[in-house]
Order: sequence, then C-alpha cells, then structure tokens
Amino acid sequence: MFPLLQLCDSLFPIGAFSHSDGLEAAAACGAVARASDLRAWMDVVLDEALAKCEAPAVHRARRLAGESRWHELAMLDEELNALRPAASGRDAGRAMGSRLVKTWRQIHPSTLLDDMAQQAGAQWTLPAAFGSVCAAASVDPRACVEGFVYTRLASTVSAAMRLIAIGQHEAHTVLAEALSRAPAVDRTVDGKCTTVVRTTNGKNLLVRESSVAI
Repeated sequence: MFPLLQLCDSLFPIGAFSHSDGLEAAAACGAVARASDLRAWMDVVLDEALAKCEAPAVHRARRLAGESRWHELAMLDEELNALRPAASGRDAGRAMGSRLVKTWRQIHPSTLLDDMAQQAGAQWTLPAAFGSVCAAASVDPRACVEGFVYTRLASTVSAAMRLIAIGQHEAHTVLAEALSRAPAVDRTVDGKCTTVVRTTNGKNLLVRESSVAI
C-alpha cells in the first residue's frame, strides 16, 4: 500500500499534478469556465480516456511488466502514444512516463525496471510507466488501476483550481463525485478496450479502431 501511496502523491516529482492535459486550452477559450463545465470535462475523462483506454492499458502494462514481456509492453506503449493526436500531448505523456520510471528507479532500485530499460528503452507513456512501476513495487493489479484513475482525476481537478474560478471546497466536491463513479471504470479492465485512434500523417487525418486486449 505504501508504495502506491507514494506513487500517487502530488509531491512525487513527475509533473502529473501540474499538467492540464488539454484543460488549459479549454479554459482559455471559455469551454471550461465553472464547476458545471468541469463536471462535464471529468465525465469525458472517466468515460472516454480512462474507461476505454488508459485504465485497461495500465492493467495490461502491469501484467506485461510483471511477466517481463518487454516486446509486448513496447508495442502497447507505441499504441498509447499514437492515441494522442497532438504532438504536445504525446511529448508531455512520454515526458511524465519516462520521468516516473527514472525517478522510481533512483528511489527504489529495481532489477525489473533495470531490465525494462535495457530491453525496451527508457521512453514511456504514463499508463505504461505507471503499470510497470506498480509491477516492480508488487502493487496489486486492481489497486494499480485504482491508483492511476485517482491520480488522473485528482490532477485534472488540481489543474482546474489554477485555471478557472473554482474554490477548494467546490473543486473537491467535483472530485468526490467523479471518484464515486470510478468503480465502474475499474470494472472495464476485465474486458477489452476498443477506441477510435485519430493520428495525423502529414495533412491527412487517419481514423482506425484500436484494441487493447487485457
């Protein structure tokens, strides 16, 4: 439990709690300006980003890393990276994931993560990195997913408190409402994740179905 608490703490130096993941742009254009807007934003994070992609991916990464299946983990990571259409989002996700693995290896030396770095490199998306670090720390797979979901939701609310006119009490009310729905997202890891991937290739927008099997 304690490794997971440290991993999910806002003090852990990977930048997850300062990264807005698109919320800053939405706030700047007025799309997210008040608590009701933030609730709608959190619904999308839960129902689309987490339930249909990131939570199942974290669960799979936890299993693949625990079994030292580095090639499959690298393939999952590449697919996760392709899910983000904006280059800035891809760069930020990789930066946080890579920093997470690097920092955890420094604080908690791990032969598993050393092997991962040697066999599959040091650049990782955040879901793949989170699942891998949980494997190295022997965090229960279900708890691993729950910790990731909490971190994503809490970091979104943290960013909102900097970007829009919302007080701490109201912000934490929104977070509590989102967390009350989190168990439904957690159950998605028992199935198969299918999502639409939108990536750019020059000037052409490509749309394809991507499945992250559990």
